[in-house]
Amino acid sequence: MESCPHISSANLKTPTGISQVHKEECTLCFDSQDLPPGIDVCLTCFNAGCNSSERHHAQTHYQKTNHPLVLTVYRMLKDKPKREVETEPPQKISKLAIVPESDNDKYEFVTRAKCYACFGMEVDKTIGNLPFVIDSVMTSLSALKKSEAKAWENEITACDHTRNLRQDPSNTLESKALAHCIDCDLKENLWLCLTCGSLGCGRQQYGGSGGNGHGLAHFDKTKHPIACKLGTITPEGTADIYCYLCNDSKLDPYLGNHLGNFGINVESQQKTEKSITELELERNLEFDFSMVTEDGKELEPLFGPGYTAFMGSCYMASVLQAVFSLDAFQQRYYPTAMEHHLQCSQEPANCLQCQLSKLADGLLSGRYSQPFQAIEAESDKRQDGISPAMFKALIGKGHEEFATMRQQDAHEFLQHLITIIERKEHNNPENNPTNIFKFTAQQRLQCLECKRVRYTNNSESNISIPVPAHKIEGSEEKYEPITFEKCLESFAVDSMIEYFCQACNKNTHATTNKRFVTFPEVFVIHTKRFDEIENWVPRKINVPVLFEKDILNFDKYIAHGKQENEELLPDSSAPAIDEKVLNQLLEMGISEIGYKKALIATGNNGTESAMNWLMDHMDDPDIDKPIASSSSTNTLAPSEDDVNQLIDMGFTIKRAQKALGETNNDVGRAVEWLFSHSEEDSNEVISLQLDHDSNINIGNSILPANYRLQSFISHKGTSLHCGHYVAHVYKDQQWVLYNDNKVVKACQVPLGEAYIYILCRVRS
Repeated sequence: MESCPHISSANLKTPTGISQVHKEECTLCFDSQDLPPGIDVCLTCFNAGCNSSERHHAQTHYQKTNHPLVLTVYRMLKDKPKREVETEPPQKISKLAIVPESDNDKYEFVTRAKCYACFGMEVDKTIGNLPFVIDSVMTSLSALKKSEAKAWENEITACDHTRNLRQDPSNTLESKALAHCIDCDLKENLWLCLTCGSLGCGRQQYGGSGGNGHGLAHFDKTKHPIACKLGTITPEGTADIYCYLCNDSKLDPYLGNHLGNFGINVESQQKTEKSITELELERNLEFDFSMVTEDGKELEPLFGPGYTAFMGSCYMASVLQAVFSLDAFQQRYYPTAMEHHLQCSQEPANCLQCQLSKLADGLLSGRYSQPFQAIEAESDKRQDGISPAMFKALIGKGHEEFATMRQQDAHEFLQHLITIIERKEHNNPENNPTNIFKFTAQQRLQCLECKRVRYTNNSESNISIPVPAHKIEGSEEKYEPITFEKCLESFAVDSMIEYFCQACNKNTHATTNKRFVTFPEVFVIHTKRFDEIENWVPRKINVPVLFEKDILNFDKYIAHGKQENEELLPDSSAPAIDEKVLNQLLEMGISEIGYKKALIATGNNGTESAMNWLMDHMDDPDIDKPIASSSSTNTLAPSEDDVNQLIDMGFTIKRAQKALGETNNDVGRAVEWLFSHSEEDSNEVISLQLDHDSNINIGNSILPANYRLQSFISHKGTSLHCGHYVAHVYKDQQWVLYNDNKVVKACQVPLGEAYIYILCRVRS
C-alpha cells in the first residue's frame, strides 16, 4: 500500500456535535452503504457520494471541492443479539422520541480509506490522525438518524395550568371509585380530574383506546383543566397528563402532591396501560395495509422504471408518487440532474433542486425497484425501494408539522410542496413545474339589497369541493353515492353570507360564487371529507363519489366577468373621504390621518359619526400617528367557525385569518376586505389582471376544457390524525397502486374513496 502525501496536507477534522455526517447514502442518489461497493464519505466535509461508474457522485464531489480523502463504507446485516432484560427504573418521560439503535448491534462494517487526488488509491488507515477521524465518523450519529430522532421528538413541558392548579379540599377516594368511569362502565383509559377527583373515560380516538369522552364532557361542564391517566402512573412519579385548556399533553411538576390530595400514593402505583406516547409510536411504526383483493388473491407486483416503492411518511409518499407521474416534474428534475449537480454551489443535502432531482432519479430510473431481498417467502413481493429521509428533512425544515414524524394531511403537504418549489423557481419561472397547476379563479359577490357587484381575480393551484352527505335510510354509517359532477355543482352554487355593504353603508346579505377565468393543465381537486364533529377530532365522511364519464367537461364553470347591466360596488380598500368635510377639519387643526381613523373607528358610517368620534378623541396622544394594521392590534384569535365560513367560500386559511384579523373578527367586514384586496402574501399566490390568455404560467381560457383522471390519493382511516394514505396512478394503460414499499397492478380501483383527485387536460 503506497504512501499518500495528502494525508498530512488535507484539512482533516473530527466531526463535532453539530456536524452533518452523511454516511448512509449518497446525497445525490439513493445508492447506499448497503449496496456494494458502498459509498464514499468525504473526510473533510462528511458529504457522501456513490461509486457508480455511471453517476460517480463521489468523484464529482472531489472535482468541485478538491477534498481528496474519503472513507468507503460498506455494511452487511448480521444476526441481532438478544437483549438483556432491563432492570433500571424508567426515566421520567418529557418527550416523545425514538432512541437511535447502535448500528454495531445490527451490522458488520467493511471500511477502507482512499485518496481521489491519487486517482482513487487506497491508503493506510493507521497513518497520522486518520484513525481518530475515521473512528469519529463511524461512531458519530449520522445526519439521517439525527433528522429522524429530531423529527420524532415532541417536547412535553409544564404549563401554567399544571403549575398553578387549584384543587378542591382533600378527598380520599375509595378504591371502588377508581374501578370505572362515573358515567359508564369502562374500566380502562380512565382520566382523573386533578381538581375535583372526578373519573371519566377518555376519547376513543385518542391513542387508540376505547372511550366515550366522559372526561372531556366533565371539562366542558366544569372547565377543570388537568386530568391524569390512571393506568400510566409509575412509582417514579410519571404519568400521562392532559391539559384541556392547552389541548395538549403536559408535564405536572407537582404530580405526587396533586395525586396525594386524593389519597393516591405514587410510590405504590404500578403502570398497567400504555401511555399516549407509546400508543402513538406503535400506531406510526407498525401500521400495515392489506394488499389483497376482496376474494383473497394477491395483487400482481410491478417492478422497473416508474414503479419504485417509497418508504417513509405515507402522506408524503402518496403525494410524491402522484406528482412525479406528471411529465412536467419528470422533465424538470430527471434529465437535468447531472447538469445541475456540476453547477450547484450548495451542499447537496441542503439544496432543494438536488433533492428533487435525487427523488426523480430514485423513482424513475428503476435501479431501486427490486424485490425485497430480506424476505424469503416468494409470495411477498415487496421492494427495497427508496427512503427519502434527506428530502423530508429539507422540505420540512422549520415547519411546525412537516418537520415531525406524525401523520399529516396529504392535501396540506401538496400545497406546502408547491409553495416551496415556487420560491425556489422564483427566478426561473419558465422552468417552474408547478405552473401546470396554476389557473385564475374569479369570485363574484352581489349585495342582495343594492344589487351591486364586485369581482376579484386570483391565481390558485387547486380547489376544494364539498361532498354532500346523505345517509342511507336506516343506516348510521353508510351514505348515498354522489357523482363527481354533482360535487362540482355544489362547489359552484351561489352561497349567501352576511356582509357589510359599502354602498348601502350597513350590514346586509350577499351572494357569492366562484368561476374560472383560465383553466390549468393539471387540475388538483381536494374533496372535503372531514368534518369537525366528534370530541374535537375531525371525522371522516365516507361518501362514495362516482365517475360516470371518462372525460369531464368544465366549460359551464368559465367566468364571464362584469355584465353590461351590472353596477360595481365602490372600492373599499380605503375609507371614503368627503373632501369638503376634510377641508373643514384641516382648518380646525385635525389631520387627514385623524379623519381616516374616525371613519375606520365608526365603520365608515358617515360624516356625522366620524365627527362625533373626533370630538371625543381629539386629545388622544396618537391621533396623528400613522394608522397601524388592525391585525397588529387585534390579539383575539378568530374562531374556527368564522375561519371555516370564509374557507367554504373558496379562500385559503391564511387569507381568511388575515381578513378576520384586519376586521376585528367581523365576518361580514372580512368578506368585504377579501373582495377588496388582492392576494398580497407572496408566499401564497400573486394577484392578477383579467387578461391572462397570453400567460402560460396561469393556464388558458381555450374551450373545451376537458379533463381525464390521471391519479388520485386515498385516505384509509377515520380521521386525518391516524390512518394511511395510498396513491393510484394511471400509466401504461393500467391503474397502479403505490402503497409504501409495495407497487402493484390495481384490479379494483376505488375511485369513490379518493381524498385528492388529479386530472390532466385533454386536447381535442
